[in-house]
Amino acid sequence: MAIGDAAAARATRLTLRERLESDESALPSGRAAVYDIYVQARAIEAEAADGSEGVSFASAYKQAFEETLNGLDDLDAYELEDWLAAPLEPRQLALQRALDERRGQSSIPLAAALDLVQAWFAFDAYRSVDGLAPPLLAEDRERRYVVEEVAIPVAANATIAATLVRPRPAADAETRPALLEFTLNRSSRNAREAAAHGYAGVLALARIAGDAATRPRAPFETESDDAWAVIAWIAQQPWSDGRVAMQGSGYGGFVAWAAAKRQPPALRAIATTDPMAPGIDFPSPNRIFTSSAYRWIHDLLAPPGDEPADGDSRWRELDANWYRTGRRYRDFPTLPGRASAIFRSWLNHPSYDGFWRKWLPFGPEFAKVDIPVLTVTGYYSAGETAALYYFAEHVGHDADADHALLIGPFDERSVARDASSSLRGLPLDAVARIDATEARYEWLAHVLDGDERPPTLRAGVNYEVAGANEWRHAPSLTALEAKPLRLYLQASPDGPPHALAAQRSATPLALTETRDLEDRTDFGWRPSRELVVGEIEGRGGMSFVTQPFDETVDLAGRVRGELDFTINKQDADLVVMLYEVRPSGEHVKLFDPAFAFRASYARDRVHRRLLVAGVRQQLPFQSDRMIGHRLEAGSRLLLTLGINKRADQQINYGAGDDVSEESIEDAGAPLRIRWHEGSFIEIPSQ
Repeated sequence: MAIGDAAAARATRLTLRERLESDESALPSGRAAVYDIYVQARAIEAEAADGSEGVSFASAYKQAFEETLNGLDDLDAYELEDWLAAPLEPRQLALQRALDERRGQSSIPLAAALDLVQAWFAFDAYRSVDGLAPPLLAEDRERRYVVEEVAIPVAANATIAATLVRPRPAADAETRPALLEFTLNRSSRNAREAAAHGYAGVLALARIAGDAATRPRAPFETESDDAWAVIAWIAQQPWSDGRVAMQGSGYGGFVAWAAAKRQPPALRAIATTDPMAPGIDFPSPNRIFTSSAYRWIHDLLAPPGDEPADGDSRWRELDANWYRTGRRYRDFPTLPGRASAIFRSWLNHPSYDGFWRKWLPFGPEFAKVDIPVLTVTGYYSAGETAALYYFAEHVGHDADADHALLIGPFDERSVARDASSSLRGLPLDAVARIDATEARYEWLAHVLDGDERPPTLRAGVNYEVAGANEWRHAPSLTALEAKPLRLYLQASPDGPPHALAAQRSATPLALTETRDLEDRTDFGWRPSRELVVGEIEGRGGMSFVTQPFDETVDLAGRVRGELDFTINKQDADLVVMLYEVRPSGEHVKLFDPAFAFRASYARDRVHRRLLVAGVRQQLPFQSDRMIGHRLEAGSRLLLTLGINKRADQQINYGAGDDVSEESIEDAGAPLRIRWHEGSFIEIPSQ
């Protein structure tokens, strides 16, 4: 292509394709297909020019596009779309960088020259087809699918706007199971994704995100009833075989569980990725309210176009203004609109009381969810708290529950698509780079169509041990966590970091952590999102570290422990973090974000139990996050244990009142915690 010989390039690609015939399909996919279509179009253009037919490149591209796409099934064509419609700018920037790196050089190595040609070719291909692919993709979708916009009645004077996508040409001649997802964003492609996998895809817009004139008073309130009505409507349609499965992430995952609580007869399975659980991980994970929850409800209810271009800066400034003044947290929402009233109503329910419990299964109700369930999350995903809650409660109340957990070194972004070779600075194992979406569809084919169970999901808990390059499987979290490694806090004679040791200290330990809750000089602090850092942040609290391990150690499961301490307040928000400290000095986070929790709710999220100031006491805790990590030989394990205090979260002054009513005037003396020798953590090891 670089020398203008498109015919030879096309012959080269065809030869390569013949060599790949042993694979499941010799058809191109992904980036290769984009380039194959481009090369073929240039070859058609060149042949026409030789014959004086004068075919334009646009016509040649249309011919090559249709010849390729017509040979693909719906799923292959769907997976090709993002590549065909990818933007030009990244390729242009990559070429410019490659040229800038070699500018002024009189010669370059052969490998570098080939890289430069490759960068030029990618740019030239996308520049040449820019604007040509979208209309052709639209024509291809029209040929493959029947798309309908419908209004599904759910209550008196209330409907759910939904997009229905079914495969052609037998869309009306065949019945099939439906995949339903409730969403807050109509731009989602998941209905067509479901249709590409052979299902009837239904994407329902939650009423809270629909017409402002008919919205319910607040999120969560109508979803259980709405889901029931939509599922019943689907089951009655002539194209439905009477079976419905629900899928979704975030809010859509919550709606799936809200529906499962009601047990609609047609609901046969739910598959969620980082599902939201109101009252558990939102708006107050571990009972600590977060300002991001207010931003979420404000943005959800804001008129289109209301969000300013500098939205992040605006919200940071709101956080900082509230933090610096030391006002009550109840005074935080300062923007006009209904969002402030809704957020304040949430603040009225700091425990997991009936206000929250009415929307989801609670306690023994989980045992009534007798359909197959799949939960997907990651060690570094913001949605892990709710995902593990649903899994642990479901299996905990029904040991025979058909519930599979898939968890690995993912975050909220990578869990929704193919994982890359690294995540926020952390190199990933080859086996961890899975397509979680396809794993979900393989599981759905298993539970709905009787296909073989995917090997990645062959047990209750399916987890990748980062660093071991291996997927492992356990029947339950209880079985996985059967062999905990217990480590006690010990004082170091040389000062911090102090020691984590397998034996409890025979001498009394009294290490005091102090935090001035009136201090506001740290209003701009936020934790680093990088997973590999040179050194830990000083705000993490006191640090405790093991001796180097002589051999590799595999850790997998939730962290738990017991804190033995004396405190001068009636409550505190604590924060725990674990790192691998490698011989190189790198600190690798074993989970993220850090585990922050309110001490008065550590035993029970429903009932608050205040601490006793000035009295030595013990507090058991269990993390809502899971680890799956191999410690290298020579590495050490580092624990940081401190007091949570951030500008973007509620501040617990320890007065024992409703924390939302406390202000800087309630701070009093600096918060002091004295850690004693009975304090320990337990980390499941293998």
